[in-house]
Amino acid sequence: MVALPFRPTPFFRDKSRAFWNLQFVGWTGALLLRTGGALAGGQDYEFFVVLLIEAITGFSISLILAVVFKTLLDQKPIVTWVASGAVLLLAVSLFAFVMAWVIGLYRTETETAFLQLFIGYYIFPLTLLGAWSALYYAINFFLQIEEQADQLARLELQATSAQLAMLRYQLNPHFLFNTLNSISTLILLKETAPANAMVTKLSSFLRHTLVNKPSGTVTLAEEIETLKLYLGIERMRFAERLRTEFDIAPEVEKACLPSLLLQPLVENAIKYAVSPQEEGAEIKVRARQLGNRLQISVIDTGPGIDPGRDPASLPGSTGEDDRSTGVGLANIRDRLQQAYGEEQRFDIVSPPGGGFTVTLELPYEIAEEADKAAGQAGRATKPAIAAPSSPAERPLTPPQLGQAT
Repeated sequence: MVALPFRPTPFFRDKSRAFWNLQFVGWTGALLLRTGGALAGGQDYEFFVVLLIEAITGFSISLILAVVFKTLLDQKPIVTWVASGAVLLLAVSLFAFVMAWVIGLYRTETETAFLQLFIGYYIFPLTLLGAWSALYYAINFFLQIEEQADQLARLELQATSAQLAMLRYQLNPHFLFNTLNSISTLILLKETAPANAMVTKLSSFLRHTLVNKPSGTVTLAEEIETLKLYLGIERMRFAERLRTEFDIAPEVEKACLPSLLLQPLVENAIKYAVSPQEEGAEIKVRARQLGNRLQISVIDTGPGIDPGRDPASLPGSTGEDDRSTGVGLANIRDRLQQAYGEEQRFDIVSPPGGGFTVTLELPYEIAEEADKAAGQAGRATKPAIAAPSSPAERPLTPPQLGQAT
């Protein structure tokens, strides 16, 4: 797709400009229609002066109506409609009065009384200004609804971000307690070198996890780097019992995913595959690109789940049995749902002969595209509780007639 050399701008983003554009286009169109009718009716050229005065009068009165209607927009509905109707009738009467006087000056030879001209002309400005008023309120009510929808979308996005942050903070920290216990044991045994190495690895891991925003994304390469720091800590506890393998396709290293998405899966594999077996287990992390999807699998060679248990029930596990996965898998499922909705997949496979595989699929986005999307989302979600000068919060009224700019 060819990129446009400019960024399209919604018509009503600048309310003042939109108002003046509509004013000039609308009243110019009305003048042209009246002129066409006059030409078809065989009117002389002097009558076009009357039509020009008519257009200028209507334009001016509509500006006054805009200022009055602006003050009525925030009133109770009954007050808005009754007051608007009264103001409209007054404006129509003023329009008819001015034009009856102008027509009387133009047709000096006619014997038609001023009152007859006034009554006879009344229906035209009533129709014209009535349509203008209806359009004014329709546009502004539409913009209010649109602004409320934008605010709702911003609130939903903030709620989603808060939910993602909460899920990140909910990650099971038992590995941290185990690590601290291991460090304490090494210190008691006066194994200062291993204890110092474990503290260094723990510090590096925590630095990586704290640098990233809880609701932010990282590249797969960064996620794997953090995962290796975590595995470095666990390897000091389990030694040769913990065997790992990474099979990451080069083209997916820049793919983006929520930070610390894989660590709970590997932690789960260590807890239920490596720890209970004397010979330990192997954990393999595999990542591939499938079309416009990123597929990541965490595979272990542990005993798997209990025979007869449905693997689909694990993501919602409540931790009531001895093979529960705690909140780890449910946490990953919820984070994927919050971040990608229906555009993600979370599968669990545990063959009868043992082993356990968790496969994730999510939209494939490289770092540059994700940063661009995040920047657009940031602009779209700037607080609008805000300044009265925000265009999205101003009625469609001219600044010269009382509108703050």
